[in-house]
Amino acid sequence: QVQLVESGGGLVQPGGSLRLSCVASGFTFSRYYMSWVRQAPGKGPEWVSGINTGGGFTRYVDSVKGRFTISRDNTKNTLYLQMNSLKPEDTALYYCTKGLIGRGPYDYDYRGQGTQVTVSS
Repeated sequence: QVQLVESGGGLVQPGGSLRLSCVASGFTFSRYYMSWVRQAPGKGPEWVSGINTGGGFTRYVDSVKGRFTISRDNTKNTLYLQMNSLKPEDTALYYCTKGLIGRGPYDYDYRGQGTQVTVSS
C-alpha cells in the first residue's frame, strides 16, 4: 500500500535551517507529482511547494519563495524540502502528498503523517 513517511522536523531558532525528507513506498514514485503541505495550529492546510516527476519544474507559495527548495531523488524514492531563513510563521506540521496523474498541482490522494516544525527563540 502507499506509504509516505516524513522526517527531519524539530525545534529551530528564527533564521535557522531544516531539511525535511519524505520516503515513499507502494507506488512508482518517479511517475507522480509530489508536494509539501503544511498546517499551522488552528489553521487550515496550506500548499507550500510542488515538484514535477523529473524534478526540473518546481513551484512555491509566495511566502517561502527564495527560502525553501524542493527536490527529489527518484532513485531513492525520496522527496526533500530544504528550509532556510526560517520564521516563526513557518511553524506547522509539514506533510508530503502524492499527486494525481492528469490533475493539478494541488490535488493529491495520499499524504503522510507529517513532521512538526517549530520556529521559536
